[in-house]
Amino acid sequence: MGELIYTHEVQEMCCVKQGPNHGPAPIPEEGLWVKAKEVKDISALTHGIGWCAPQQGACKLTLNVKEGIIQEALVETIGCSGMTHSAAMAAEILPGKTVLEALNTDLVCDAINTAMRELFLQIVYGRSQSAFSENGLNVGAGLEDLGKGSRSQVGTMYGTAAKGVRYLEMAEGYVTRMALDADDQVIGYEFVSLGKMTDFIKKGDDPNTAYNKAMGTYGRFADAVKYIDPRKA
Repeated sequence: MGELIYTHEVQEMCCVKQGPNHGPAPIPEEGLWVKAKEVKDISALTHGIGWCAPQQGACKLTLNVKEGIIQEALVETIGCSGMTHSAAMAAEILPGKTVLEALNTDLVCDAINTAMRELFLQIVYGRSQSAFSENGLNVGAGLEDLGKGSRSQVGTMYGTAAKGVRYLEMAEGYVTRMALDADDQVIGYEFVSLGKMTDFIKKGDDPNTAYNKAMGTYGRFADAVKYIDPRKA
């Protein structure tokens, strides 16, 4: 920083000594109470949500920060098709940056930028998921949200007043059939876990075998009077 320049009015003032100065209030960080004064004082793992300006898409961002540096980033998006490509860039850009650098980096998509802003606020105020976890969470903990198949858990449902509800995607996977009772009310569904199916194929199963092995049901599926394809019927 260059030389400080004071206005004439300030130069003419007498000096009044500063009284008590206890520094910033301590924030909870990984099992400690930290008086954060610099970026390197920040450590946390947390999640946050962002949205784009037209509000047609959203991002869930997970960051694992150690001593101010982002060590791990999980970027999940839903909305316009361009967001997935933006997420690919953001996941490459974020690790290795300080949280301040990341806040001032163009992460391509409005929703991801907004999520970064929201996470920054949580982290620097000590409101993180690892605030009271001693030594925080290991790098790699961000993947736990995805489960064994390393796929985002997405719920996609559609409904109309005229035709009722359609289950399209559950946490378990892609919904193939909905089960209805005698009153045409939903009592269960059938799904295929696309992640498991892909893993079976990679291990040598033919697609039909993999498809059947990755299929499951929920609820009183076997008791249904009628089954419908939610994308066709």
